[in-house]
Amino acid sequence: MSEFTDARDAGTTDELWLVEHPPVFTQGRNGRPEHLLNITGMPVVHTDRGGQVTYHGPGQCVAYPLLDLRRRGWGVRHYVHALEQAVIDLLAGYDLVGSRRKSAPGVYLDGPDGPKIAAIGLRVRGGCTYHGASLNLLNDLAPFAMINPCGYAGMPVTRLADHVPGLDPGVARKAFTRALLRLLAPDKETSYGRSP
Repeated sequence: MSEFTDARDAGTTDELWLVEHPPVFTQGRNGRPEHLLNITGMPVVHTDRGGQVTYHGPGQCVAYPLLDLRRRGWGVRHYVHALEQAVIDLLAGYDLVGSRRKSAPGVYLDGPDGPKIAAIGLRVRGGCTYHGASLNLLNDLAPFAMINPCGYAGMPVTRLADHVPGLDPGVARKAFTRALLRLLAPDKETSYGRSP
């Protein structure tokens, strides 16, 4: 991602990378070691994204939009809202309510005090984004007990499979991808406005 971003020029086409990581904890640039509680059996990778520590693993869908925000006329807040809205729209398709929390980017189920279902960690360099959003679909939630998720002690975390009996993760990934592509379209006007 970093190499792609460094090599970009004004004409480079934006890309969306969707991945599923092996079990790993990632710690943001300003991550504090006190948020790593009892790490056993998994690596901790220090990254150049914002935010604190999170867990990635099988059953999670991680989206890395590699976008030129300047070309779109978007600010970072607009971009974060678009990522969050993609998750909120996906959840609505399953008759679930997703919410934002001002003090902690991401998406929370059943209101801003509910469990976190999607985390966001970004880096913007030269007006271009990398890193992105991780959506918990079927992943093991136990590793979140080894950390303070996103730097919040005791933050509850959930996954879509716990709220959708018989969840087909392939269908959910495709729905998430469609929501991202729709909301990240370069000319997209949204209910939360276009950043000047």
